[in-house]
Amino acid sequence: MTPTHRPPYSTDRAVLEREVVVETFRSGGPGGQHRNVTDSAVRLLHVPSGVRVLAADSRSQHRNREAAFLRLIERLRALNRVPRPRVPTRRSKQAVERRLAEKKRRQAAKRLRTGVRNRDE
Repeated sequence: MTPTHRPPYSTDRAVLEREVVVETFRSGGPGGQHRNVTDSAVRLLHVPSGVRVLAADSRSQHRNREAAFLRLIERLRALNRVPRPRVPTRRSKQAVERRLAEKKRRQAAKRLRTGVRNRDE
């Protein structure tokens, strides 16, 4: 199974400034009268990847914008990460033989409990 190949997304701030749609809006929650009348929350939409991040931590739009860009860069780095391909492990021949021998021993013990003898005898 081959993962779908997609080009890595740039995490350079200058490139992101051009690729991102910035939206500001009024955030809710605690913060007083000042927060309720300013559009301090920032939402970024990275158009190439479709990633959307939100920052409404501060009453300052500039700080929220910086926080949103940091979150976006973090998310894009996670998307760019290429997982190492899984190499399936194989049991050693000795381990397989040991497991089969244990199963045969248990089978014989259970047969003795029920009183059924081996048909070869």
